[in-house]
Amino acid sequence: MSSPVEESFLVDWLAETRIWADAHMEKALSSLDLGPTAHSEAVRYALMGPGKRLRPALVRLICAQMGGQDEDAAPSAVAIEMLHTYSLVHDDLPCMDDDDLRRNRPTVHKVYGEAEAVLVGDGLQSLAFEWLARTAHSAEPVAILAHAAGPAGMVGGQSLDLAATGRGDAIAVDEVRRIHSSKTAALIAAAVELGAVAGGATAEQRMGLARYGRGLGLCFQAVDDLLDVTGDAGTLGKTPGKDEAAQKATLVATLGLDGAREEARSLAQETRETALEVGCPEGGLALALVDHLLDRTR
Repeated sequence: MSSPVEESFLVDWLAETRIWADAHMEKALSSLDLGPTAHSEAVRYALMGPGKRLRPALVRLICAQMGGQDEDAAPSAVAIEMLHTYSLVHDDLPCMDDDDLRRNRPTVHKVYGEAEAVLVGDGLQSLAFEWLARTAHSAEPVAILAHAAGPAGMVGGQSLDLAATGRGDAIAVDEVRRIHSSKTAALIAAAVELGAVAGGATAEQRMGLARYGRGLGLCFQAVDDLLDVTGDAGTLGKTPGKDEAAQKATLVATLGLDGAREEARSLAQETRETALEVGCPEGGLALALVDHLLDRTR
């Protein structure tokens, strides 16, 4: 486990990175055409809410580890947070996960209506690729993000998740793992790979680091499954207990609470080992982040 000093340093770095990411997102929003005033307001409400900014943090972290600068990481960091936010806006819709709370405040469709929420998600997805195409040094980041977000990644995982909803504990654990790999881990792995590209990593380094990112994403989602059972709305910033109520395909439903905890710990250990294998320094932020996500309460 990370020492208290390492955890304190990581928490401070993540807080500073949230400020960094928000500043670059504001710059992007000021530079892009956000459409009519009402739509622009809703886009800002969705994007600039108090999120963790994990994906921008990973872009920044890995870029720096590869020898790049913050300015190299910024385009991909902004784009992936825009795309992630679009996915949250759509996930919260009544036709999907049907949630009223996100990031400790009402979801977009509760404030602006369902139709506008659909358009906000659509708009954020377009803005993500427009910003990345304008500001990245090559087309490679665009391709990485599009692949991770599309049918082979997040969208495909969401489709599998919807198809499994209602089956609860009748679903096999390998099917849950497949959903997690696509729906959550693909985009987190993309954040790591985008950081590697921004920092000038070789193809071999990119592949290895993407494995670290995928492991981190699987661990993150395993903990999310646990927090839906053990967390509270004030801490989580979203509604707990919804997975069980909807009979969602989760590790808790298939393995039980203790089994899901063991799965999360096992995934964390595998991710630590992968991080060391691909050259992440022992005692560095990439390894400390594994423990931080495993132990998180929101």
